[in-house]
Amino acid sequence: MENVTTQVGALVLFLIGVNFLPLVAHLLFHERFRWPVDGGLRWRDGRPLFGPHKTLRGILAALAGGAMAAPIMGIGYGTAVAAAALAMAGDLATSFVKRRTDHPSGSPMFALDHALEGVLPLLLLVPALGLAPGVGALALAAFVLLGYGGARLWQYLLYHPSSQAHPRIIRAPSRVREWRACHMPSARWHRWFNFENFVYYRGVLHWFFRLVGRYDQGVRNVLAVDVAEHTLWFPDLPEAFDGYRIMLLTDLHLDGLEPLTGVLMERVSRWPVDLCLVGGDIRMEVYGPIAPSVRLLRRVVERVQADDGTLGVLGNHDCIEMLPDLEAAGVRMLVNDAACVRRDGAEMWVVGVDDPHFYRCDDLEYACRDVPATGFRILLAHSPEIYDQAVQHGIRLYLCGHTHGGQICLPGWGPVFTHSSAPRFTAAGAWSHAGMTGYTSRGAGASGVPLRFNCPGEIPLLTLRRGDG
Repeated sequence: MENVTTQVGALVLFLIGVNFLPLVAHLLFHERFRWPVDGGLRWRDGRPLFGPHKTLRGILAALAGGAMAAPIMGIGYGTAVAAAALAMAGDLATSFVKRRTDHPSGSPMFALDHALEGVLPLLLLVPALGLAPGVGALALAAFVLLGYGGARLWQYLLYHPSSQAHPRIIRAPSRVREWRACHMPSARWHRWFNFENFVYYRGVLHWFFRLVGRYDQGVRNVLAVDVAEHTLWFPDLPEAFDGYRIMLLTDLHLDGLEPLTGVLMERVSRWPVDLCLVGGDIRMEVYGPIAPSVRLLRRVVERVQADDGTLGVLGNHDCIEMLPDLEAAGVRMLVNDAACVRRDGAEMWVVGVDDPHFYRCDDLEYACRDVPATGFRILLAHSPEIYDQAVQHGIRLYLCGHTHGGQICLPGWGPVFTHSSAPRFTAAGAWSHAGMTGYTSRGAGASGVPLRFNCPGEIPLLTLRRGDG
């Protein structure tokens, strides 16, 4: 019995290994070398042949895994690689069937998902190893059960909390980043291996301003949050929204400097507006508990006087697990979704996307799915990095933050780092691009180190006016 158990275990480990390696390749390389096996071709029914997730990269990873397993299995390299190729052939056949049945890509189907990718390689491996057919049958049953259970667990981790309440397009590497940020205790050490955090923030800036005696002044600068009033003009703004006032709260980093929450509460309570928008980055750190920063946000939001409520998006310091608590705090979260604001029969749409900077879960096309073609569109995104896409989707006003305006700027030069891959003209304040108006807030808080120089934090108050200005 022990010998049979060993034989079954070896077969199951081989099957799991070659079928899991394409996912490992996806986690490692993301979008690089991602060439679909079907080349984008469609079957006679108009559906994809296999779909974009079946890639040559994944097949090569499985074949390499088969070759590495050959000495362990005690078979020739050719046999092991052929068995891995048969597993991939079974996977492609399964994908072909699932595409014909409208089954969502990546979602598990009991037995079908793992039967062919187990049966085909076993037909080669069992006789090659001189094993009894019963051993192969036991290995197949164990592989199907383990594979289906693992697939269900992966789906739960990938889409929990439910994406139905907060629709978004999500990629597996992004979900791994989120779990590292919100659930893994070791994530706090990750910052020490990041150049910007370790060298620039924790090293150069922290100790430089300590040594020159300006550290305390930098902290006081963070607490001197400016309320910046601006008027933005749009010829196509619906007349009912002429004079509409928006408060933009972004990059609060509330758990980074304790007195900041009280300062923000005092600032927002003095300025009644029509709508409040929260642009993400509620917390300072990117690891550990999320509850403290959400509790502080609730205190700030309770002081906001906004007739049409408060809408928000996630930033690169936030993760999807925060959504229920953020909404309980009074912020309606837009995660690749849109909200309609109505005045006297007229409509204005606020489109919100998931973080486009770090997690890269933004999907502007999906977020605009219910927005009328002629609707006046305001995009709320954490960073300015999808400004080109915004123009293509008819966005009239792009509101964002993330850059902190540089947070520490040099006189006559500006920000040392913009923290963004977008052009520097989008780093702070009002800007325009291809007929679209944008405004990038310097943010109300500070990140990395609680310091600001030549770049005060701000709460923008934006008044929309109809006309050419």
